[in-house]
Amino acid sequence: MADDQDERGPEMESGDGHVVVRIGGEMDVDRAPMLKQALLDAVSGPDRPAGVILDLTDLTFCDSSGLNAILQARRVALEHGRQLRLHAPSPQVRRLLSLTGAESLFPITGT
Repeated sequence: MADDQDERGPEMESGDGHVVVRIGGEMDVDRAPMLKQALLDAVSGPDRPAGVILDLTDLTFCDSSGLNAILQARRVALEHGRQLRLHAPSPQVRRLLSLTGAESLFPITGT
C-alpha cells in the first residue's frame, strides 16, 4: 500500500526570491504528469520568482519519465529566464542524473 507521500502530488510554496516544489515517494510513469504540471506552473507562471527549487529530499525513486518531466521543466524555465535547481537528490536519483548526463545541467544543493 502506498504511503501518503505517494498519494499526494507535488507541493509548492513561494519563498524569498524562489519557489520550492517538493515531491516524495516514487516518481514513475503514473506520477510524472503531476510533477511535470507542477514544475511547468512554477517555472512559467507570470508572477513567479527567477529561482525554482525542486526539493527531492523525500523522493525515493525516479524513472526516466520523472527525469523527462524535470528536463522539460528546465527547458521551459530557461525560456522564461528562470533557473531550476535540484535539492537533496537521493543516491538513486544522483545515479540516474549521472548516467544520463543530466547532472551537469542542474545546480544541485544539499548533497
